[in-house]
Amino acid sequence: MKAADLRDLSEAQLRDHIATARQDLFGLRFQHATGELDNTSSLRQARREVARALTVARERGIQIHG
Repeated sequence: MKAADLRDLSEAQLRDHIATARQDLFGLRFQHATGELDNTSSLRQARREVARALTVARERGIQIHG
């Protein structure tokens, strides 16, 4: 999701998106550690997605823990 799209989300939706993106990243890391991940570029994309969402949250002054 692009940063402009993330900026259009409400605070609750942004928190949900961050939680989902973190869960996806965890799953990809787990697959990579067990050797099941075929497309390793998806790790980079997932990390960037989390970072992009956290950046938008910080711009708004939303406290995200975890």
